[in-house]
Amino acid sequence: MTSRSAVAAMIDHTLLKPEATHADVDALMAEAKELGVLAICVSPSMLPISDPGELVVATVVGFPSGQVKPEIKAAEAERAVADGAAEVDMVINIGEAIAGDYDAVEADIRGVVEASGNALVKVIIESAALTDEQIVEVCRRAEAAGAGFVKTSTGFHPAGGASAHAVSLMREAVGDRLGVKASGGIRSAEAAEEMIGAGASRLGLSGSAAILSELSD
Repeated sequence: MTSRSAVAAMIDHTLLKPEATHADVDALMAEAKELGVLAICVSPSMLPISDPGELVVATVVGFPSGQVKPEIKAAEAERAVADGAAEVDMVINIGEAIAGDYDAVEADIRGVVEASGNALVKVIIESAALTDEQIVEVCRRAEAAGAGFVKTSTGFHPAGGASAHAVSLMREAVGDRLGVKASGGIRSAEAAEEMIGAGASRLGLSGSAAILSELSD
């Protein structure tokens, strides 16, 4: 069993509900500090974050549909970084991936990477909506575009969230060169450990406290 501290060090403690308030984000940040997680992930309208302490601040771009013009995603990323985001989780244009227009997918990612400067870019591929072949090719294109991570899901798609199978495919595609973030529907320590076993190096969780309470050092 993975230790509590090891899992905490992999968690992006996440609040992306559209009804979230600034007070909710303040509570999220306080809880994140208490839990000892790595990062918080919030909507870009919630930036800048006051007094994040040692927490990494992450946000989302083109979220949750990905159906945003590339130049708008790039501008959103640039503004988010200016507002203090150290990490940017961008959603690909899923329709382009399904249609096989991988050059467009890669160009979209590259635009966000370039606009994000030194910030880490995680590429949300919405794995549950893609075939195995599409997952692998999108991961390859994310790497070619200069991203630092590939990420399973927004958690908002009706096709579902993370799966160990998708995480395994993604890890195989990027090797140890990129990180792999499992996100969406991970609600137990058992599920978290399954994702880690499949190759996840980061976990996007909204129920971090409950999951960590099942673990010990």
